[in-house]
Amino acid sequence: MSINRQLFYFRSALASLALLAAGFAVNVDAQPKPTPSPTATAAPAKAGAAKSTAPATAAKPGAAKSDDDLLTESPKAAAPAAAAKPGAVKSDDDLLTESPKAAAPARGAKPAAAKSDDDLLTSEPSKTDDDILLPANPGADPLALPNLVPNGPINPPEELPPLRKQLPNPVDPHADVFAKSHYPSASECATCHQQIYNEWRSSNHAYASISPVFHKFEQKINDLAQGTIGYFCMRCHAGVGTTMNEPRYMPLWQKTEVSREGVTCIACHRVNEQYTKVNGERRILAGDIFQPMYGSRSGAGVQEVVSNPDVYHIKTSADQPGPGMNIHRKGIKFDPISTSEFCVSCHQVAVHPGIKLEVVWDQFRSSPALLKGTTCQDCHMGKVPGVARGYEMAASAVVGGIPINPGHKHANHAFYGPGYPIAHPGIFPHNPKAAAFSITTWLKFDYRAGWGTEAFEKNAKGTKFPEEWESPDDRFSAREIIKENLAMLEQKRSLRQQVMENGSHIDGPFFKGDLQVGKSLAFIYKIKNVNPGHNMPSGSLGAQPEIWVNVALFNPLGQRVWESGYTDSHGDMCDLHSRDVRTGKIPDDHQLVNLQTKFLTTNIKGTDREMYLPINLDFDQLPFIRPAGVPTSVMNHPPFVRMEGRSIPPLATRVASYKAPASAISMPGKYKLQIRLRSRAEPIYFMDFVEATKEMDFAMNEWMIDIHRYTVEFDVPN
Repeated sequence: MSINRQLFYFRSALASLALLAAGFAVNVDAQPKPTPSPTATAAPAKAGAAKSTAPATAAKPGAAKSDDDLLTESPKAAAPAAAAKPGAVKSDDDLLTESPKAAAPARGAKPAAAKSDDDLLTSEPSKTDDDILLPANPGADPLALPNLVPNGPINPPEELPPLRKQLPNPVDPHADVFAKSHYPSASECATCHQQIYNEWRSSNHAYASISPVFHKFEQKINDLAQGTIGYFCMRCHAGVGTTMNEPRYMPLWQKTEVSREGVTCIACHRVNEQYTKVNGERRILAGDIFQPMYGSRSGAGVQEVVSNPDVYHIKTSADQPGPGMNIHRKGIKFDPISTSEFCVSCHQVAVHPGIKLEVVWDQFRSSPALLKGTTCQDCHMGKVPGVARGYEMAASAVVGGIPINPGHKHANHAFYGPGYPIAHPGIFPHNPKAAAFSITTWLKFDYRAGWGTEAFEKNAKGTKFPEEWESPDDRFSAREIIKENLAMLEQKRSLRQQVMENGSHIDGPFFKGDLQVGKSLAFIYKIKNVNPGHNMPSGSLGAQPEIWVNVALFNPLGQRVWESGYTDSHGDMCDLHSRDVRTGKIPDDHQLVNLQTKFLTTNIKGTDREMYLPINLDFDQLPFIRPAGVPTSVMNHPPFVRMEGRSIPPLATRVASYKAPASAISMPGKYKLQIRLRSRAEPIYFMDFVEATKEMDFAMNEWMIDIHRYTVEFDVPN
């Protein structure tokens, strides 16, 4: 009996050790491996300098090298990915048909090992400005928005010169014909709804199917979960493409135009059923441009136009001869489209284990905004970004040069929010003129180098161009398109800044105790979410959007003597996810105030750790995304995975407490405390996890913004 018991314990111990070793191996392989950076700095002050996070100081990545930015390769081209070097683009083969054994090498690859640790963000050696918050140029407006355009101010072009050659997109022409006959493109709607189209084409909805981060992330989690996620993410990001049964791994340049438009016009205006929590599983009605559209109006304006075809020069059928604008024959009022519930199907999303990736609806339904009767549309489509202060007035359409329903409520289709695009500006925003060149051709156009500008072309002799861009005429024409799109992106940046400023407020600093030389300085700031509708931050992926507090103390000599919220050489906050912290290049920021929610997974020892996404690699070497074995109602979260909320609820206040050491207060005189909130869509460690390119990392940091930046001076007596 005793021997059997000992054998049982011995076997159990061996099994536990084997399971622990397997879990540790997956845990290690699943994380980016730190690689020493020759340019990393060990000083927190340098890491936190404003220029340390400004992409302008980085070596300019060439757009011509970013062919894999927007999408992973097609299945045939990506077939060797399993044997490729770590960090290479993963295979897009249908993972459901692969055996676990065949998929294992791809999962075991170390994503970060092949990633270059070139310093995107470290300051130039010649920089001496210690001020982290004020502009480098004396006299400049500290709140002035940076200019994405490297070649001066933008004047949108009138008409473009004729192109030397037309380079069609390599799309199956039959697919485009089918799409246009069943699912109209936004460019068709623009004929009458030009204002709405111009607002929409640089919006996050228009970007949903183009986003290179989305495609990298979507491919990564399908790889990790053995393909069991399938089309789950595509249902929201590419609803029309999913409806047309486009393969989820299809490259962007092979998709139809309407599929590339993401949340396009018909994704909302060809829906005639009420949906709530369906994880994006909405039905888009098929029909050509002449079929009815559903909206918030009665349809009387459409009826007026259709009843007078000669006055408005329209066609309501493809069989009608002669010229005329194609128009839908009927407008049908659909009340749900004006309610917050209409947004739920894509903005409240849970994956199969029960973890929530989108949490906005949960936050909204218990918010003061709901009690007051404020809708999502009131803040995100009104006349003031992020604030319910009514709507602009405008015509619903302009048909044959005649405004329809002038002076009526206009919902802005820019859909104000904190998100931003990092795609090549020849591809996004949507621009009908850009269709003169294929997507693959645009990816070879180095707009950062100044191709197509007068300054560049004067000295272009001897420059080796890709075959598609050998013609100077084509480069000049492409540059005009780029300038127009960059101007739209600047407008988007301004709207993003406004919505973030309008939704938050900072008070402080408030000092604790007396101010004395040689004594530590304790103080607090109060950060308030003045948005009544949802948490700050909120939005996609739950644990990815970043808002953190950056505070710096300067002594009477103008020297930075203390700081929190500084970033490492890659642009990440200096917490446990920082590669520079893990390798000892920079100190851990133990006073960091970070509002980013975190995914927590339970490891094999029973303790929690932060993870990039809710897939627990510690328990299962081959994780499958399946419904949880225990109802989530029992624990209020699925087993072994949960989210730790750090965001600020509506109208709530978070106190940020700090303590500068006594060594920082070494002399009497006038000190300065400077503060800003910093906002970025994705952390760079997450970008590395999904195997983003260097151009993607660069662009992600390029769009980082500062919110409520200000300075307070105070005296420390002898």
